[in-house]
Amino acid sequence: MKIAFFNDCYLDLTGGIIGSTNSLKTELERLGHTVYIFSTGYPKSKCKRAELARKHIYQVPSCKLFFYGLTPISRRPKVIERWVLKHFPEIKDFDAFHIHYEAGCSIAGIRLGKKLGIPVIQTMHGREDAGETNLIPYGLRTFVAWHLNWFHSWYLPHHTKVNKDNYLADTCARKYMWELMVNHANAADVVITPSEHFRKKLKHYGVSKPIVAVPNAINGAIAPKQCMARTLRPGEPLKIVWHSRVSAEKRMMVFLQALTMVKGNYRLSVYGGGGDYFRAKRFARRHHLNAVFYNTTPFKKVYKELLKSHLDVLISYNFDTFGMTLVEAESAGVPSLICDPDLKEVVPEGSFVMSKGADAESIAKALDDLISHPERINEMSKILLKHRHEVYQSERIKETIKIYQEVKKCKNI
Repeated sequence: MKIAFFNDCYLDLTGGIIGSTNSLKTELERLGHTVYIFSTGYPKSKCKRAELARKHIYQVPSCKLFFYGLTPISRRPKVIERWVLKHFPEIKDFDAFHIHYEAGCSIAGIRLGKKLGIPVIQTMHGREDAGETNLIPYGLRTFVAWHLNWFHSWYLPHHTKVNKDNYLADTCARKYMWELMVNHANAADVVITPSEHFRKKLKHYGVSKPIVAVPNAINGAIAPKQCMARTLRPGEPLKIVWHSRVSAEKRMMVFLQALTMVKGNYRLSVYGGGGDYFRAKRFARRHHLNAVFYNTTPFKKVYKELLKSHLDVLISYNFDTFGMTLVEAESAGVPSLICDPDLKEVVPEGSFVMSKGADAESIAKALDDLISHPERINEMSKILLKHRHEVYQSERIKETIKIYQEVKKCKNI
């Protein structure tokens, strides 16, 4: 098959969406399929663009300076549509368009699919309502959300309205972002979500198209063929790895606050950058925490450190729809600490530490309890190692290919 990915959140960025997109592309190509990726990005040399093109990765027309350092911003969808049709006439013969975000490049992918009669599959990766709330200053949230929603409705009709409620759309800003997400999903032929709990939330707010929950996966080639169960020996520091963004939505500052209350012996290694990176470093230094910050680091190196650690951390709350760091840790046999009940579906039962609350004090108590019972590390690690092959893309790709084939068949009827 020939599949085109459209993604505003790929080039020049790191994170779970990029990781899952890469593993999906790698496995599809290993099976003999052709995959093109169209993404926004920042200015690149002719040599770099040629290098990406050899991998069938293409940067669409993008704003050169706007919001540099954050997610790259595309030109208007109609500009991207014309550019793709001009430079890639073969796109008319593709079997499916797989969309991975909700901004300009992704909107262009949906519109092109409709124009060309090509099936469109939309993966809803994230909670844009929570992301907007965490990234935009308080006084601007409603203004920004309304304008994003308005811009989106220019290109994809908004037939479904979302009203404020006491569930997830509890502010005007969140309401507008849910309306954007729901109408974006309804513009596709089939919707994929990485988790069952997110599938239910989208259905609740009005997604009427078929939704299939397909968990994200990792490229099994990066994982060692054999992996030893982790063991925390008495008196040894609990080696903790943080390899998510160091940002407000991931709640790094809450975790560091929890460490100030931990009585046991620990050592924290932080691999990742983000808006709270320097603030977190200053906090750790001021409170004499046993923490080392490495900023954004190639995943191969992070994975080697995971194999030496005892515990991975993902303490986001009411934000993550899946949590790629959890399956990355699972593939290394490393237990995780979580505090969001929704994330329990991502990893096997009995293989994670769940704090009683999402506050710093509850997280500190969970860590101290684990340090006091070091045998639990080995028990959880053994459970993970029994299931680690289940998180490889080679195992989960079958469901995605089945979706491609079925939607293509329905489109041709």
